[in-house]
Amino acid sequence: MMNEIEIGRGKRGTRAYSLDDIAIVPSRRTRDPQDVSVSWQIDAFQFGAPIIGAPMDSVMSPRTAIMLGQLGGLGVLNLEGLWTRYEDPEPVLAEIASLEAETSGNFNPAVTQRLQELYAAPIQPELITARLAEVRESGVVVAGSLTPQRTQEHYKTVVDAGVDLFVIRGTTVSAEHVSQNQEPLNLKQFIYELDVPVIVGGVAGYTPALHLMRTGAAGVLVGFGGAATGANRQATGIHVPMATAISDVAAARRDYIEESGGRYVHVIADGGMGYGGSVVKAFAMGADAVMLGTALARAEEAPGRGWHWGLEATHPDMPRGDRVHVGSVGPLQEILYGPSHHTNGTSNLVGALRRSMATTGYSDLKEFQRVEVIVSPYQAR
Repeated sequence: MMNEIEIGRGKRGTRAYSLDDIAIVPSRRTRDPQDVSVSWQIDAFQFGAPIIGAPMDSVMSPRTAIMLGQLGGLGVLNLEGLWTRYEDPEPVLAEIASLEAETSGNFNPAVTQRLQELYAAPIQPELITARLAEVRESGVVVAGSLTPQRTQEHYKTVVDAGVDLFVIRGTTVSAEHVSQNQEPLNLKQFIYELDVPVIVGGVAGYTPALHLMRTGAAGVLVGFGGAATGANRQATGIHVPMATAISDVAAARRDYIEESGGRYVHVIADGGMGYGGSVVKAFAMGADAVMLGTALARAEEAPGRGWHWGLEATHPDMPRGDRVHVGSVGPLQEILYGPSHHTNGTSNLVGALRRSMATTGYSDLKEFQRVEVIVSPYQAR
């Protein structure tokens, strides 16, 4: 039964929950953390940890994508970012990190304007090829991301460069985009004709997720991405709390398995998981993997130099994000596997997942999706 409430006499709505609103319940069985498996496989690609680096310039460069791949995760390059617009983006990244912030917070119109100017440089197809080739030469799985608006223009360059996983990531992606001005991307036809697995999103509800699964996608991104940097809720009023969004999309996955005769589409939580506890609860709600931005932007090696932003912050007409200061926690290795020197869940994310799975008695991620949860709204300490 849907948890629908009356908002007013003319409108009813479903009550939704964030990851902070739920808590995981221990069971009668426990395990040793070292006996727990956190491996994840999508299509033919096996990963030691279900961690995906978000395609954001402050998080993933060719170097950090390689590092994450060597540590058992998957790094996704933003193929519309600075690395495909500038031959040497390091001075640009340094300038972004040095831009003055408002003393009252992260928002500064002058910073937004400068980001828009820097991202106005054209995307160079030869740089897409070069960046993906750099990752491929390291021997890790190669993944690159385009927005739906740019996919038709650049996908052939991406595929020809030898990408292993193709990511189509936008604020909101639907299987049926209607436009009177241009020919929309036919996702189903596009995915059918492509020779590589496609991960697509974001999406935050049962019905749109089911339609995306029917396109043939290997994975669906849940959420709107860039939660810490995004201002979509303030700018457009669009927002769905992540616990409910993941659960709804996981239900679509379950029903699609039956509808398709057994085809499994991976549910990937994207956004709003800056701490270990949130990562763990995303799996408890039904995620197969998580796409992390803020958590990895805190790595010493992150290209953002302690700052974090997404493509939404650079939109030329309707920016819906900010450059946010997240600081530095430690090396990427420590953020993923420890040893941690922080008590706030910003490092040893995989260790936190292992410990929670062991504490509740589950041995792998598929089993852990069945863990008992309760609604326990967060109370600030």
